[in-house]
Amino acid sequence: MRLSALIISLLACLVSACTLTDSNRSTCLSCHNALEHASPAHDDCVNCHGGDPKARNKGTAHATMRGPANPSAPDTWEEACGRCHRYQLERVKSTIMQTNAGMIRNVQLTWEGEDGRTYTTTGGKQFAADGQPVEFAAVEDLDNLSGELYRKFCSRCHVGSSNAESYGAAHASGCAACHFPWNDTATYQGRDKTMKGRAGHSASHAMIALPDTQVCSRCHNRSGRIAISYQGLYDGNNGLVPTSGGEGGPLMTSGARNLTSIAPDVHFAAGMECIDCHTSRDVMGDGFAYRNMYLQTEVACEDCHGSGSQVPRYRETVRENEESLRESKGYKQPATSGMKMIQTSKGRSYSNVFYRDGAVWLQGKRSGKLHRSKVITGTPEHTIAGHGRLECYACHSHTSVQCYGCHTRYDKGKRGMDFIKGEETAGFFSETEDYRMLYPFPLALNQRGRISPVTPGCQTFVTVAEADGTQSKTEYVAKFKGRQQLRFAPFYSHNTGKKSVGCSECHGNPQFLGFGQHIVEGNSIKGTLICERSDSKPLDGFLSMDRGRVTAYSAITRENARPMNASEIKRALSVNLCLPCHSKAGDRIYRKGINLRALDDSLHRRLLSAP
Repeated sequence: MRLSALIISLLACLVSACTLTDSNRSTCLSCHNALEHASPAHDDCVNCHGGDPKARNKGTAHATMRGPANPSAPDTWEEACGRCHRYQLERVKSTIMQTNAGMIRNVQLTWEGEDGRTYTTTGGKQFAADGQPVEFAAVEDLDNLSGELYRKFCSRCHVGSSNAESYGAAHASGCAACHFPWNDTATYQGRDKTMKGRAGHSASHAMIALPDTQVCSRCHNRSGRIAISYQGLYDGNNGLVPTSGGEGGPLMTSGARNLTSIAPDVHFAAGMECIDCHTSRDVMGDGFAYRNMYLQTEVACEDCHGSGSQVPRYRETVRENEESLRESKGYKQPATSGMKMIQTSKGRSYSNVFYRDGAVWLQGKRSGKLHRSKVITGTPEHTIAGHGRLECYACHSHTSVQCYGCHTRYDKGKRGMDFIKGEETAGFFSETEDYRMLYPFPLALNQRGRISPVTPGCQTFVTVAEADGTQSKTEYVAKFKGRQQLRFAPFYSHNTGKKSVGCSECHGNPQFLGFGQHIVEGNSIKGTLICERSDSKPLDGFLSMDRGRVTAYSAITRENARPMNASEIKRALSVNLCLPCHSKAGDRIYRKGINLRALDDSLHRRLLSAP
């Protein structure tokens, strides 16, 4: 009888969002008795929020709170989240989404050039992937235009800064940025009457252990726009770019942008969310500091699908404390010992992708749904000679967002909010763009030496207005690697399809090779999207061909990245001789390299000489 009474008492406490600890001693619930329980593991208000649980006066009770509304913010997360989640916190402190080292570095490189230091949001000492200590400078000390741009324009999506003002892009700072649900207007809509409708808060106090796609899209809807492309949405009809009929789209997102529908990513269409592919080490970090996002990211298409020559790798779990087992405890179907877990590109085990019964399976972390991954190893389409350097998404991207002609104005006569310093200072940024397109997209060599889509990054024309109204820079193109030139950056659009770009499209359309919109005159290719600042350098390309001579006039950013050279371009275009007759990728002639001397037989001479 006593046991039954105790169970009933415990259930009553959980339903009312309290615990035994709070029910007898805490005064928090006298005002917040309907507030959603964060999670069963978070059993006491003051453990996270601080404050005085015995005080009867609101001011006294709240005086020592952490945050006060968000104890997971960086200035208080050591005493809040860090007390119980030290392993996760140490990783988050060095993750690229917290340091933003890559964004800061790339803006600095393409706007100002290097100064010998690497900057992060807060600076300080961390450890590189090789275990060596590295010292970072604080972006607050980056006293130039690129530092101002990051602090006043880019940093709104930094995990360490909250954003309650941007419709459709609102989020908390710190751990709560991903683990608490926010709505478009950043207002609380839960059961607690004292909080109802208050701005600058999550929509509910119920924690999300496994963030859904909408959490990711609150930040990843600008710049590369990967979250909206993944869902089959496009913001290219916002009055800044040409649109059919000039009408707005059916959905609204941040920056007063309208969204229309395009084909979604094949993984999204199958019901997969961002976290089903991306590991916690991709998102929360692995404890090491990286200077660019691509160095931290550990997932690759080949992990689940294999490559033309190698099948996906797996390793059997044998220890009960393995990371894949611990991470999957909150999944719909947790992993178990003895499972053959697929390995990431860095040789670590996925926690939701495994090999079983001769097939690779991915389990939705939140849904529990099983997806069978098609392994492409050895298939004719994926063993074409000369395609060994192609990234999977060079062929399988539906679209790749490209914004051409980004005009940025910095006005020193106006004041703008510095989101890192937390104060308004002199200098205000605004921007417009000229032209945007989705397809075709140019290809170049990325930082891995592989051929991938590239997108303008950043193709910026900068105007600086001094405090007296004079312009010290007018439509200025910054120097990169010692030359004034526009830039493109390697890019994966997250808009993948089963059907690939056709052979004749890629080899027969020089726009894919980096020539932009063009006309062909003999053995010359001339661009047609001409920039008024340079009539010889079209905006949407980086290569020109004059009487067979190929020249690059814009750069590809990232280490070791570059446009394809003349030899590579000519080899790609020479395939057009074969495509009229051999149009299928599975044709056996493509199992070996192109040999133009093979055309010198009676059959080919007759075909090539036909009118």
